Amino acid sequence: MDIRVSVSAGECLDKITILEIKAAKIKDAAKLVNINHELKILQDICAETLPKEIDISSEMAELKSVNEALWKIEDDIRDKEFAGEFDQRFIELARSVYITNDKRAAIKRLLNEKLGSELIEEKSYADYQQK
Repeated sequence: MDIRVSVSAGECLDKITILEIKAAKIKDAAKLVNINHELKILQDICAETLPKEIDISSEMAELKSVNEALWKIEDDIRDKEFAGEFDQRFIELARSVYITNDKRAAIKRLLNEKLGSELIEEKSYADYQQK
């Protein structure tokens, strides 16, 4: 069984980059079956529905790079948590999660706008950046 829902183009493309990263990093064969199955379904949907005349290769590369950075941040912060090391580096990693997620959201929004997505994800967080 699966549940079909409408999502923005950026959300679907984001999920594809995450699944590509998982496919490259996860070695468990049983998990890879599920990862590759979901990846193929989403790739097929995007191939059928997204406008082919709009080049999004640079945005996709940037989105994948940001998601790879998030993967590394999450691994590193979990290592710190496991070791009980709640030091300055832990704080830097924790802060980098939302900073990097903000970059990710901006790329997804750009993809949505560029592709004319009917759905646009909105974020509403307090501004943490020093002016």
